[in-house]
Amino acid sequence: MDFSLPPELTALRDRVRAFIREQVLPFERDPRCGVHGPDESLRLDLVSLAREAGLLTPHACVEMGGLGLSHVAKAAVFEEAGYSWLGPTALNIHAPDEGNIHLMEAVATPEQKERWLRPQVQGRTRSCFAMTEPPPGAGSDPGMLATTAVREGEHYRINGDKWFITGADGAAYAIVMARTEDGRATMFLTDMDRPGIRLRRSMDAMDRCFTGGHGVLEFRDLLVPATDILGEAGKGFRYAQVRLAPARLTHCMRWLGQAQRAHDSAIRHARLRHAFGKPLAEHEGVGYMLADNDIDLHSARLHIWHTAWLLDQGQACNFESSRAKVACSEALWRVVDRSMQVLGGQGVTDETPVMRIFMDMRAFRIYDGPSEVHRWSMARKIVQAAEVAQ
Repeated sequence: MDFSLPPELTALRDRVRAFIREQVLPFERDPRCGVHGPDESLRLDLVSLAREAGLLTPHACVEMGGLGLSHVAKAAVFEEAGYSWLGPTALNIHAPDEGNIHLMEAVATPEQKERWLRPQVQGRTRSCFAMTEPPPGAGSDPGMLATTAVREGEHYRINGDKWFITGADGAAYAIVMARTEDGRATMFLTDMDRPGIRLRRSMDAMDRCFTGGHGVLEFRDLLVPATDILGEAGKGFRYAQVRLAPARLTHCMRWLGQAQRAHDSAIRHARLRHAFGKPLAEHEGVGYMLADNDIDLHSARLHIWHTAWLLDQGQACNFESSRAKVACSEALWRVVDRSMQVLGGQGVTDETPVMRIFMDMRAFRIYDGPSEVHRWSMARKIVQAAEVAQ
C-alpha cells in the first residue's frame, strides 16, 4: 500500500502546520477564550487570518468557496489544524459546522444553500444541529425522538426541548430534528432568531473548545415554512447518517492533532527533566509510556486513513465509521492520559497544554455516540452477518 501524499497535498498540509504554529497558537491564552469556548469576536479574528492564508473552510465544495478536499485530504489537513484547540475554529472546520456543511452540500436545495450554506462557508455565520433531547427524549437512541412538527397549511408548528446542542449560543441557523404526524423523523432548517426559539441556558462542560458552548433550547410553537424542510420529509434519520458517518471520522482527525501535541509535550518533558541521576526518558516506566503513545497514535492514524480512503471510494458505511470512532477515541484518550502521567505535577497545571487537552478530549469518547453504543451497534451487525453467512 502506498501511503505517500501527492505533492500538492503535502504542500497544503505544511501550509496548515505553519499557519497553526505561527498564527493560531499565540491566541490560546487570549482572554476571549471563555468557559463556553472562544467568543464570537475571537472566532472572527481567527477566521479572518485563515481567509487571508487561503485556508478557510477547505472541506467545502469549490462552488461554495472551499477547496473541495477529499476525505483522505481532510485527514492530512484536519490533523494539523487540530494541533491547537483553536485550529478547527480558525479554519472553520469545527463541530458541528463541519458536519452541517457536509450535510447541507449533500441534501439542501440551491435556494437553501444560498441562504444558509454560503455565508457559513465564508465564515460569517455558524450553525447548530438540534437532535439530542433531555429524558425521556432522544439521546443515544434516536428512536425516542419527542420533538413534534405538526403541519398547518404551508407551515409546520414545532414543539420540543433539546440539550447538549453544540454552538447553539450565537448560531445563525439550526437543523432541527422533529417527528411529524406520521411518526417519521424530518429535518427542518430555521433561523435562530425566529419567534418560538429560546436558549434557556448554556451548560457548563469540561470542554471549552466549541464556540457557543453547549446549549439547552426550547421550541414553543415555532412556525417553519414547509419549504424549509431539509431534504425530503420523513427521511431525517437517513440524512443523520449522511452527516454522522464522516463527522465521526473528522472528530478523530482533529483530536489526533491534539493527542500528538500532548505526546510532543510529554517527550520534551521526559528529555529535559531529570530524576534519580538521569533524564525521565531513560527510566523504563516513562519510556514504555512514550512507546505506547506512539503505538496508539500510529494505530489511530491508520484507522483514520483507511476509513477516509473507504469513504472516498464510496465503500465505507456506519460500521466502519463506528469502528474508527471507538478505536481512535479510546487510543487518543490513552495517549493524553499517559502524557499527563509523564508530566507529573506539570501535567495538572496550565503550564503545558496537556491539562486543557485532557479536559477537552474526555468528552470525545461520548460525543457522536458513546463507545459502548458503537460497540453494541457493531456487535449486532457482526452477528447478523454471521447468521446470513450460515
